[in-house]
Amino acid sequence: MKAPQFIFEKSILFENNDFILINKPPFIATLEDRNDSVNILALARQYESDAQVCHRLDKDTSGVLAIARNPEAYRHLSMQFENREVTKIYHAVVDGIHSFSDELVDAAIEKQNDGTVRLSRSGKSAQTYFTTLKTFKNHSLIECRPVTGRMHQIRIHLSFLKAPIAGDEVYGGKLFYVSSIKRKFNLKKMSEEQPLMKRMALHAFSLEFALLDGEKKTVEAPYPKDFQALMRQLSENLR
Repeated sequence: MKAPQFIFEKSILFENNDFILINKPPFIATLEDRNDSVNILALARQYESDAQVCHRLDKDTSGVLAIARNPEAYRHLSMQFENREVTKIYHAVVDGIHSFSDELVDAAIEKQNDGTVRLSRSGKSAQTYFTTLKTFKNHSLIECRPVTGRMHQIRIHLSFLKAPIAGDEVYGGKLFYVSSIKRKFNLKKMSEEQPLMKRMALHAFSLEFALLDGEKKTVEAPYPKDFQALMRQLSENLR
């Protein structure tokens, strides 16, 4: 999927002398990607020459991403990530109706050679808390709070709970089609229905960390258009 035209400055949610926090769109890599010359780090360095990305979001994941403007800021936030002092909250639309209340999944994760992960006792320790925010006809909106930051952690942990992310076919999720909830949904003749979201329904909703002066800062990222459209369809077609 090709990334839409992305203007870095318009994505900024918060900035000061040390940090820039943006609302990363889907379909764009955080760091250099062999398949695409456009990435967040390169765009950030056009805006701030010494920019360093402090963490990473999957290419298809949207949401809040922290960028340091200088080496001191980078070290400061990197240490907070390492010491698990940063609070990360993601929102995911998952298949099925689920009632989670601060449910902890504590299951180690091991990387595979094909770029995916699996749960394995020989893997690295990983913990995520899950809470249901809203339920729909056949889906649920889940708040995900990862304690650790392993590759594909939220995705594999939700799959473990039998609540795979909608659209995440790698870990058992199903593509979402409007016709699945809208009885009178009609396509034009000779056309094939496309999924409403052409990616998994995962969004990095908020990030809380300490600025260099010790002040706590929380930054929230609004849902992008495709996630908004999914939420609208789910909300309008509850029966």
